[in-house]
Amino acid sequence: MPKITFIEHDGTQHIVDAEVGKSVMQAAMDNLVPGIDADCGGECSCATCHVMVNSDWVAKAGGPNEAEDSMLDLNPERASNSRLSCQMTVSDDLDGLIVDLPEFQF
Repeated sequence: MPKITFIEHDGTQHIVDAEVGKSVMQAAMDNLVPGIDADCGGECSCATCHVMVNSDWVAKAGGPNEAEDSMLDLNPERASNSRLSCQMTVSDDLDGLIVDLPEFQF
């Protein structure tokens, strides 16, 4: 199982096992990672699963699609490496993925 590291704004790390084929958001929810609220249930319509992909992982994680990009535009903490974790699918290629959680989601 791929491992994903979620890092809270205060530096607290949560290393979780993620099931291939599920979303990064679902991996966070399954492991009770704080700061991922997922209010819309993964429908790309709320941005409460916003993460910032570690610079070493941006190329492998890829960029946002058009709907995700539009939703991220509404987020005051958007950065160039921002993604909605509901739109990122766990794969073996993402084993070791590191994402930061924005402060406003806590």
